[in-house]
Amino acid sequence: MSDCVGVLSLLFVYPVKSCAGIALESTRIAGTGLAHDRAWMIVDQTGRFVTQRQIPHMCWIGTALTDRGLVMSAPGFEPVDVPFDRDGPLRQVTVWNDTVLAADMGDAVATWLDAFLAVPGRQFRLVRFAGHSPRLSDPDWTHGVSAPNFFSDGFPVLVITQGAIDELNRRLRGQGLDPVGVQRFRPNIVLSGLAPHEEDQIGRLVIPTGSGAVALDLVKPCTRCSIPDINPNTAMAPTGVAATLAGYRGLARMGGAICVGMNAIVREGAGRTLHTGLPFTADYAF
Repeated sequence: MSDCVGVLSLLFVYPVKSCAGIALESTRIAGTGLAHDRAWMIVDQTGRFVTQRQIPHMCWIGTALTDRGLVMSAPGFEPVDVPFDRDGPLRQVTVWNDTVLAADMGDAVATWLDAFLAVPGRQFRLVRFAGHSPRLSDPDWTHGVSAPNFFSDGFPVLVITQGAIDELNRRLRGQGLDPVGVQRFRPNIVLSGLAPHEEDQIGRLVIPTGSGAVALDLVKPCTRCSIPDINPNTAMAPTGVAATLAGYRGLARMGGAICVGMNAIVREGAGRTLHTGLPFTADYAF
């Protein structure tokens, strides 16, 4: 018998790292996570990744996926198309401590990014993960399992409980602050039917699909930066989220770091399709 059960209530992908995500009813899962998740990334003229941590109004860059490719949009700008078959020159880019090869997506989208981001002295390019060499999750957390990523912060999938967001919002309202949506925390999979932060205790999550099970191992608490404190409507911080979380979500096993959600790796079911409403079972890690 499983330790807990519930329902997969929400699915999100974030095609461009640190830009707005997309809520989906169904999506295919690969070893690198949900299809197209963090497959693209914005870099500066040095090839280093940029995020909302440095440029908060990146949260206003919307993303959409069509049969042809990626579409990026922003207030006051015409959308720009990035076809799936665009195969630009390879360049070295850096995401955190990893340097990998990525395909440059061309001058048109670069000009669009320069105009919208408008950071003096900096120029920007959009790149797509090339896959010429794998970018692997930290084996100290995966227990030696090879878990590939695209441009995520370090693990293929982020899992969170709806209860965690409900508990945060209860505390925010108690302080007279506005509640927040789950997308502030940029999860891929949201679970309903569990206690707040019960994902902290889960070792393996199993989601049956019509073609077999998807199994995820939840391997590392997700330490939190400033991004959840950025209001996506105003691109301003602080909004009280970080300060509120600091009062109850510092985890001793992570050196007191504020943690919300669990990083996961795909152990079974790559190529299968997840959809909202699927039941799941989970076993605790001991």
